This record gives sequence, structure tokens and C-alpha cells, in this order.
Amino acid sequence: MDNTVIISTPPHVKSRRTTKMIMLDVIIALLPCTVMGIVYYRLDAFITIITSVLAAVICEFIYYFIAKGGFARKCKDAKQVCKDFLHQFDFTSIVTGLILALIVPSSVHFYEVLLGSAFSIIIVKMLFGGTGKNLVNPAATGRVFMLLCFSATMGGIVTNAVGAVVDNGVINTSATVLTDLIGDAGTTNASFLDIFLGTGITGSIGETCKLAIIVGGVYLIIRKVIKWWQPVLYIGVTFVITWMLYGFNGLTALDITFSGGLFFGAVFMATDYVTSPKSRMGQIIYYIILGVLTSLLRYFTHVEVVSFVIMICNIITHLLDRYCIPHPFGYVKEKKVKAPKAEKAAAKDAGTKEATK
Repeated sequence: MDNTVIISTPPHVKSRRTTKMIMLDVIIALLPCTVMGIVYYRLDAFITIITSVLAAVICEFIYYFIAKGGFARKCKDAKQVCKDFLHQFDFTSIVTGLILALIVPSSVHFYEVLLGSAFSIIIVKMLFGGTGKNLVNPAATGRVFMLLCFSATMGGIVTNAVGAVVDNGVINTSATVLTDLIGDAGTTNASFLDIFLGTGITGSIGETCKLAIIVGGVYLIIRKVIKWWQPVLYIGVTFVITWMLYGFNGLTALDITFSGGLFFGAVFMATDYVTSPKSRMGQIIYYIILGVLTSLLRYFTHVEVVSFVIMICNIITHLLDRYCIPHPFGYVKEKKVKAPKAEKAAAKDAGTKEATK
């Protein structure tokens, strides 16, 4: 008799909603950002997105093919391994590749985003066991990897074509609005409407249009993929701390909060099931820490830090899960039964007599 017990990746809840369905919802939610990114940054954005997504899927397939013995026995099992890959394919690599493409500038070279996507899938995801077992967010880690390896092009943020000033057909590169606001300048020429819509400002492909991010976030909330208070808490804490750091200047704090990758990170990256805490209390602490670190590090470093902060908080998720243990399903707190007054008086008298002896 086989007594082997197989425990799958948590949560252990029986539902018609699968990982594949959730990832499809995330892809749909990312479409507004993708479309606006292509509208704003044109062919460069399209090439970056296609390269990143294809590289992610191909790298996952190659790793799976090798790990499952596709080359063994002179590739006799190659066909079956390919079928098994298609059967278990859950679109997570597409989501990772798409998010990575949307959080980098359109100025990156195709081979740079290819390497970043490969690093996200092979090193961050597959080496740790695949879907549900990675320690940190693959896309955020891939962006940090690209920033460290290709700082020149990753820092060359391009102004998008909508509303931008073009000289001789060339759109110039410049500092981001966030860098202007939190840097030595402390001001920006962009209006709040430009920052909200992403028109004529600098930034990464999918992070500039906040309206598109909000539309995608609302879709995820309606589909119950994420909870509404999760990104709101992260963004709200960041705004409050920023407001205090910049001399209680509400307009400056509002511009800084809506600039950079905060909204995108709060909706699509910080809410990742695998790398965020499981309990409600753990999640509350998690998003508060995210907001505090984001605002403080932005203030003192004068650079965008959302990806770094998400990585840091992903690492402490295990500690939060360990100490913020949720109550079991159906748990009812035991009520303390108060002893009758007569019994209390008798116990008190007994104690007094014992003390006099």
C-alpha cells in the first residue's frame, strides 16, 4: 500500500479558477498599458515587448525540455516532453516577459531585454522550482539585473511621441519627471494631467499612463484577482510619507506619487501571490513597509526604487508568513467563563488562610 502524501503548492483551496485563468486575467489587465506603451513609444516599444515575451516563453521551454529529459535516449522522449510542456503551460512566463518589457525604457537594445527576460525565467523562477516557488518577483529582479548590467541604456529614458517636442524627427532623451521632482531641481514643467495620462513625459514603456494602469487594476479587482485595498494601501502610505518629507506640500507629494513606477508596481508586482504574504495582517504590514521604504529611499537616493523595494519586501515575506499566522477556517475564539462570585471569595479566603500559616 502506497502511503505517499503529495502536497501541492499552496493555497490548498478547491476552485474552478486555475493559475492559467488568473494569468489570463493579468494579461488582459496589462493590455491597456501595452497598447498605450506602443502608442507612446511606437516601434521601439513593440520590439521590446515581443522580444521580452518570446524570450521568456522560449527560455521556460528550453529549461523544461532539458530538466524533463528531452535530450535523453537520443531524444526519443522529445515529443512527449513537448506535449507535457504544453499541458502544464500556465502563461506565467508570458506575464513575466510582458511586465518586464513594460517596466524598462524603450531605449534598451533587444539583446539587453532578451538577457533580462532569460535571467528572470531561468535564474529567478525555474532554478527555484518553477511556478509558485520563486523567492522574489521575477520581473522586478530582471529589471534590477538589467539596471546593474546595462545602466547606460536603462538610464536613457526617452520622451514619448505624444505631445513631445521633436527635433529633426528625433525624440530626445532626458531625465524622468520623477527624477526632476525628487532630485536637485525639485520641480517639473509637466502638468499633473500630463503625468496622469503620460503625454509628452519620460518614463518606462508601460508606467507612464496612469489611466491605463488604473483601468487594468479595476479589471483585476472586479475579477477578484487582487483586493482593492492592497495597491491603495501601498500608494496611500507612500503619499503620506512623501507629503511629510517634502514639507507637507500636497501638490508636490501628489506629483511624486503619480510619477515613476509606483502605480504599476503596486497593481501588478507587489500583489503577486507567490511573493506576498498569505495572511491579511501579514499583507497589511507588507504594504505599509513597501510604502515607507519607497518614499524614504526616493527621498534620500533621488532615483526610482520601486523594483528594489519590492525585491527587499519579497525576502521578508517568509518572516511575515511565519509570525502572522491566520486563524484556521471556521476558528471560533474561546470565551473565558467567569467564575461565580462565591467561588472567587472562597478562593481568596483559602489563599489568605494559607498565607497566615
